[in-house]
Amino acid sequence: MFVLENFIMQTPEKSPEQAARTAENIVNIITLGCDKNRVDSEQLAAQLRANGFTVYLDAPKDCPITIVNTCGFINDSKLQSIDTLLTCIERKKWRGIRQLIDFGCLSQRYRKELEEEMPEVDAWFGVNALQEILNYLQTELHPQQLTERMLSTPSHYAYLKISEGCNHNCAFCAIPQIRGRHLSKPKEMILQEAKLLADKGVKELILVAQDLSSYGTDIYHKPALADLVESLARLPFGWIRLHYVYPNNFQTDLLKVMKDYPNICHYLDIPLQHINDGILQSMRRNITGQEIRRLLENIRKEIPDIALRTSLIVGYPGETKRIFHELVDFVMETRFERLGVFTYSHEENTPAFALKETISQKEKERRKEELMWVQQEISLQQNQAKVGKTLQVLIDSKNRTHYEGRTMYDSPDVDNTVLIPRKGNDCQTGNFYNVRITSAEAYELKGTNDTAEQC
Repeated sequence: MFVLENFIMQTPEKSPEQAARTAENIVNIITLGCDKNRVDSEQLAAQLRANGFTVYLDAPKDCPITIVNTCGFINDSKLQSIDTLLTCIERKKWRGIRQLIDFGCLSQRYRKELEEEMPEVDAWFGVNALQEILNYLQTELHPQQLTERMLSTPSHYAYLKISEGCNHNCAFCAIPQIRGRHLSKPKEMILQEAKLLADKGVKELILVAQDLSSYGTDIYHKPALADLVESLARLPFGWIRLHYVYPNNFQTDLLKVMKDYPNICHYLDIPLQHINDGILQSMRRNITGQEIRRLLENIRKEIPDIALRTSLIVGYPGETKRIFHELVDFVMETRFERLGVFTYSHEENTPAFALKETISQKEKERRKEELMWVQQEISLQQNQAKVGKTLQVLIDSKNRTHYEGRTMYDSPDVDNTVLIPRKGNDCQTGNFYNVRITSAEAYELKGTNDTAEQC
C-alpha cells in the first residue's frame, strides 16, 4: 500500500551548523532538464510559499537563496547543469546569492564528486528530497498541501506526474539508478491534484512519467492507465495529453478511452529509440522491429488522425551505415508527425558502457542531421495538407505582431506552433479558437480567426 514516506525522504535533525544558516526568505528555483523535474520544483515552491517564503521560478535576477534542480541524464544535460552551477557560484562571490543549494538527478548521481569539486555550493540533495530540503531551510512540510503546486508554466496548461522511477533497465539509460524503481501515485492523489489544477484555470493537462504505460502495476497489480485517464477526462479540462507511453507494454484499452472522450488529445509520445532488431536487443528494449510496426499500425487504425511523437537514438555502438539507413527508411515509411533525434551518450554505470564506442561524435551528429532533414520534409508535407482546414487552437502567448498557439496535435515547447496575425484577429491567451490555416512551413502553421470565434 502506498504511504506518504515513499515520496518523501526522511532525514535526521539538522546539525548546529545547518541550523545556524540564515538568509532572507527570498528563493529562486532554477529548473533544468525534463518536465518531470519541473513538477518537482513546482511542488517545492508551493511548500516554501506555504512557509512564508517569497518564491520565484527561473527568475532572471539573483535571490538570496538560489536552488538549482539539476539534470544528470546524458552528457549534454550534465554539462548544462554544471555550467549553471558555476554561474551561480560566480554570482555568489558578489553576494547576489547568499545560499546556493542543488538537488535533483545530477546530485543523486554524482554527489560525492560534486561536493569535492564545488565546495561553494552550500548543500546537495538528490531526488525525492522534499523533506530534506525543507529541514535544511529550517521549515516544515505541509502534508495537506502535497498536491499543491506553484506553476512555472503559463496558467492555462500544466504537467501532472503520475509515477516515479522506471523498471525497464534500458542499456543506455541511467534513469533507474537515479530515480529508482517504478512507483505509481495513488489515483485519488492524482485526481485531487488534477482538480486543484482545474480550479486554478488549467485547460490543458499533460501527463508525464518515466513510463506512463506501467501506471498501476505496482500498487493495483494491473495496468491502470486507461482507467486513470478516463477519470481525468471527466474533469473540466479542454485537453488531456499523454507523454512517454512505452511501446513494449502498451495497453490497447487506452485507445478506446481516447476515442470515447473528445478532450483527450489524439496525440501519443512513444519513445521507440530504434527499429533494428540487433540494436533493440542490445538496448534491452524488449521489443522487435516487427512488433513496433504492428503497434503503430494498430494505433493508426484505431485513431486515424493520431499525431505520433517518438524519439530515436543514432550512433549507438554497433550501428553500422546499413543499420542507420534501415532507421532512415523506417522514418520515411512511418512518417511520424513529430520526431526527436538524439546522439548516443556513453553513460558510465549503464550496461551499454561496457560496449566499445564504434562511431565518432562527428558521425553521430551527421546522422542526426540527416534524419532531421528527412523529418523536416515529412513535416512540411503534413503541414501543407492542413492548409484550408479549420483547427482548434489553444493560444499560448502573443507578441507585437502575432498570437502564438498550438493544435491538439502539438505539445508545448517541442512541437509545431500556429501563428495568427494580431491585425484583424482578436484572441486571448489561454483560450481555444477555431483557426483557418492559410499557409504552412515545416514546423509552423499560419492562420486566421476571422470571426473571433472562441471554442
